[in-house]
Amino acid sequence: MQITNDIKYIGVNDHDIDLFEGQYHIENGMAYNSYVIVDEKIAVMDTVDTHFGEEWMQNLKDAIGTRTPDYLIVQHMEPDHSANINLFTKAYPDAVIVASSPAFTMMRQFFGTDYADKRQIIKEGDSLSLGTHTLQFVAAPMVHWPEVMVTYDTHDKVLFSADGFGKFGALDVEEEWACEARRYYFGIVGKFGMQVQNLLKKAAALDIQIICPLHGPVLKGNLEYYVNLYQTWSSYGVESEGVMIAYTSVYGHTKEAAELLAEKLTEKGCPKVVVADLAREDMAECVEDAFRYGKLVLATTTYNTEMFPFMREFIDELISHNYQNRTIALIENGSWAPMAARAMRTRLESCKNITFTENSVQIRSALNEESTAQIEALAEELCKN
Repeated sequence: MQITNDIKYIGVNDHDIDLFEGQYHIENGMAYNSYVIVDEKIAVMDTVDTHFGEEWMQNLKDAIGTRTPDYLIVQHMEPDHSANINLFTKAYPDAVIVASSPAFTMMRQFFGTDYADKRQIIKEGDSLSLGTHTLQFVAAPMVHWPEVMVTYDTHDKVLFSADGFGKFGALDVEEEWACEARRYYFGIVGKFGMQVQNLLKKAAALDIQIICPLHGPVLKGNLEYYVNLYQTWSSYGVESEGVMIAYTSVYGHTKEAAELLAEKLTEKGCPKVVVADLAREDMAECVEDAFRYGKLVLATTTYNTEMFPFMREFIDELISHNYQNRTIALIENGSWAPMAARAMRTRLESCKNITFTENSVQIRSALNEESTAQIEALAEELCKN
């Protein structure tokens, strides 16, 4: 793939992987992106996952012909991007490895060496001339590892954004960007919203025409769309007006309540209602929707004096990803000692800027006239606010 006259894509597609980072289901595979800038000097931007080292090296050779690289820029030390540093240095022993000081510490941890004889340590504000192209380095700590540097090419106005602006999915599969980019962001980067905001402020001072991430497609044209979504996501703002209802149900009665609430919300004109069975749906998808919409309804049964395990897992995922700035409503079901609502509320009180609805719903085993009326009142409140 030719990105500009001098920048070429040399990454790989992975259709063998089933779980990214051991937890995220990816039906359409994953792309491990790497790039090469061919100028008076040649710079390679990151490597790829260990399983694709030979393919990546062949891509590099095809891109540069008989020439040899002068630099390997290591922006991020996660193994899906750094695993082939040793393979590269064996093939090109005279090339210089360019990375932040913390990255070299991690290299010693991963590979038993920090390449002291061939390294160039960079920090915020440093630059590297390749000839026509000058690379400026921008520190991006905790987006989403502490050693991360992103790179700006002043000539072609390209931002090599490391894991920022990444997306699940291989590049040979066409699909909407936002959906899998959102799930990727909140699953992997979402906890570090403040750090992403800091990077976006630095990026705003640059004239960026192309974004080259380490996962997902190269972004060209209408960059404002992608940047605006990152602004919303990293500030924990509401992307879409609507209500997500997340439930667990043992014998179907809590499910019935969740579906009745969804029906009432739709009748009252709620712009979007999403219902998720936490026991059966992908947890990362559920977390994504909880961050996408401004209102969240949690419906669960009392279980072992607190809440059903899938609900506890869901809430813990939200907390660990810095959930905030949302309105939450609670529905509990308990045949003899309803305690789920108190348990959910106690867990969620650690989140920032959470508003609980005035109305809640308590079900004693199955819906009756009283709990149905509570659902009606809750739907009315959620649609008004």
